[in-house]
Amino acid sequence: MLHTTTPERRGFLKSAAAGLLILKPQTAFGSQANSTIEVGLVGCGGRGNWITAFFPEFTGARVVALADVMKDHLDSTSTKFKVEASRSYYGPDAFRELSNSKLDAVILETPPYYRPLHVGAALDAGKHLYMAKPVAVDVPGCKTILEGGKRAKAKGLSYLIDFQSRAQPVFQEAAARIHRGDIGKPALTQVYYHAGRPSKDKGTPGMDPGQQRMMNFYMDKVLGGDIIVEQNIHVIDIANWYLGGHPLKATGTGGRTDWSGTPFDAGDAWDHFQVTFWYPDGRHADFNSHQLTNTSSDLCVRCFGTKGTADTHYGGLVQILGENKWKGADKDPTFRDGAIANVKTFIESIRAGKPVNNAEVAVESNLTAILGRNAAYQERVITWDELMKDTHRLEADLKLRW
Repeated sequence: MLHTTTPERRGFLKSAAAGLLILKPQTAFGSQANSTIEVGLVGCGGRGNWITAFFPEFTGARVVALADVMKDHLDSTSTKFKVEASRSYYGPDAFRELSNSKLDAVILETPPYYRPLHVGAALDAGKHLYMAKPVAVDVPGCKTILEGGKRAKAKGLSYLIDFQSRAQPVFQEAAARIHRGDIGKPALTQVYYHAGRPSKDKGTPGMDPGQQRMMNFYMDKVLGGDIIVEQNIHVIDIANWYLGGHPLKATGTGGRTDWSGTPFDAGDAWDHFQVTFWYPDGRHADFNSHQLTNTSSDLCVRCFGTKGTADTHYGGLVQILGENKWKGADKDPTFRDGAIANVKTFIESIRAGKPVNNAEVAVESNLTAILGRNAAYQERVITWDELMKDTHRLEADLKLRW
């Protein structure tokens, strides 16, 4: 299903700039910059509906097409955005039909397992791409996304993966202060993602088992890549950002609690991880996550240096303690405001004819999450170089009825 690309060594990934450019209007694609940008959504679930609403609300873009493999999701989203029936595509080739239709950009909000396939279709059709993280569930898929980023650059297309923290000024400032030495040399970083467990979505009576599985992809090892890839990537990305790149190796452990007979008995993903990452220059990161209880929910990256500590929380407190004290925010609305900022940047880049592309840094963080997952699954040390030689593809083996 996915496409293999040439393996590349460590040098192919370098951290991107903290933020994306805010661009000035000008002509693009032979039309005036203030003309309406037309977008299509692939994946009409909760996240897709939530993020897509920002396009008309904050940029004036028009939602003209939808695609999904679940008819009820497609129909309700079509009503919400007033999309014509002829532009509401249903079935296994819906994503391709949408990409080949008349529009400027494609929004991808499907399970991460399908992202490489859907990216390829949109690029083949010459469309700009806005997509959710993570971008893939295995190493070959990540390489496909990276190659897609190169194709987008060659075609002059925007290619933006939605990492909210990097779009927020307070996190950009925190990263800049760490990089200029305000906390001294970082030695130890504490990274954690603690959250409650989502209830199983049972769908509708008689629903196709494959479709029901997709509705619960957050807790699916293959469709979502496990929680460390699908969700914990938020804090792993911030750790890479603060520490200036990816780790050299990792080891870990974890597991899945018995949820039999409860409303939370969905999927096969682990619900807790404990991973140690080794970064260059003797720096270490202690990562742990759980989706067991919401009694201690928090997403945090706390970086300890010789002069102080950067204490930063996704959606919460952002500050530096120590010799160079700084109070960034008591509470940052990272999730919503970061997504809105990325949507604005994406559409503005199309209008200005100045493409944005964060494929390299997004893939780097995706691969870091996969490194931690694989090291925990195998309970051994895995190096970055070993990871990059991994050719194993996860296979969902979904047989949907149409």
